[in-house]
Amino acid sequence: MHAHPDIVEMRERYDRMGEQPTVQVTDGLMMVAGLYAAASAWIIGFADQTALATTNLICGLAVALLAMALGSAYGRTHGLAFVAPLLGLWLFVSPWLVSGVDTSVSMIWSHVIVGAIVFVLGVATAAMGSGLMDRSR
Repeated sequence: MHAHPDIVEMRERYDRMGEQPTVQVTDGLMMVAGLYAAASAWIIGFADQTALATTNLICGLAVALLAMALGSAYGRTHGLAFVAPLLGLWLFVSPWLVSGVDTSVSMIWSHVIVGAIVFVLGVATAAMGSGLMDRSR
């Protein structure tokens, strides 16, 4: 792909799209959701559930870093946008899939809400990269 004759034009188009307010808000909200997911074990109070707290920390930081990368250099990172919805799905289902977790209502609601938010914002970001939401054409 790096030898494609229109690579510069394609990157410039993606970077122009990344400068739109909608994209910036989407990436910013996804970064905040990722930071919340990373800190949710201490915010909600399940830090004693070490396996789930570690999973949330890693997944939340990955979401936040991905959102930062997409927000700052969309032309070079748009190919990674598909990862965000997958991370959102993981956040959604992780309380039930991580072994040794004693779930609580607040823990479940936290995971369901943040997972759904990351999933929806990730799908929106991926759709922007695929050209489905590009109004500049």
